[in-house]
Amino acid sequence: MPTLALPDVTLHYEIDGHGPPLMLIAGTASDSASWGPLVAPLAQRFTVIRPDNRSTGRTRPLDAPLSLAHWAGDALALARHLDLGPVALAGHSLGGMIALAMAAEAPEAVSRLALLASAPMVMARNAALFDLMLRLRDEGQPPDLWLRAFLPWLFHPRFFEAPGQLDAAIAQSLAYPHAQRPAQMRAQVAALGRADTAPLAATLRCPTLALLAADDLLIPPGAARAALAAIPDLRVEMIPDSGHSLHWDAPQAVLATLIPLLTGDAP
Repeated sequence: MPTLALPDVTLHYEIDGHGPPLMLIAGTASDSASWGPLVAPLAQRFTVIRPDNRSTGRTRPLDAPLSLAHWAGDALALARHLDLGPVALAGHSLGGMIALAMAAEAPEAVSRLALLASAPMVMARNAALFDLMLRLRDEGQPPDLWLRAFLPWLFHPRFFEAPGQLDAAIAQSLAYPHAQRPAQMRAQVAALGRADTAPLAATLRCPTLALLAADDLLIPPGAARAALAAIPDLRVEMIPDSGHSLHWDAPQAVLATLIPLLTGDAP
């Protein structure tokens, strides 16, 4: 089990494949396992590194200090520890904000940046939604209740049309041994609310791809485009028939757009 001991946290990470380095950074309430559909295809071309952000997965302690600077600092420390040189970064949702912060802080360490369902903005509506999810996770509520309320915000409507798929996804989530606990989710959401990446967007130096989901309820494409516009070397691509978890809704479409950027073959 690979780990990196830092002054205030021991960072767990997964590493797969061979080739140029690619770091994948997970979003809110997620860890390295959240990249599931993309890992094997990407590992055929890249050395894929997936950290568990502090407060998630197998990174310890679970109550380590949290901020955008902490998350970005952990990712940068891991890249330097593994001697990756300039690394390609891809981040989903909150993970995109972490990747953006790392690229702004240490431009020499980042070769290319991909933001999946992510933009340098914080929406009050999403803060209210997360507050509701945390209330539904309070003790005494059925453990699946918050997931039944939250998953419609994450997936395309097509996901719910397959008989039994929702119940199977909830069962899998509840059985996952490293699922984020309510206290850590609360701390992570609070840190997300304090994060401000908007001033960093204009400072980016690397080629940046923003993959937006056409049916994203959490990061609406129109608002995302406006927030992303300050990034100097930016290409925006829309993934059709996908919600916020676009790499689960449409993994092949995501790979078809993502890999050319990461290999330098994008137009």
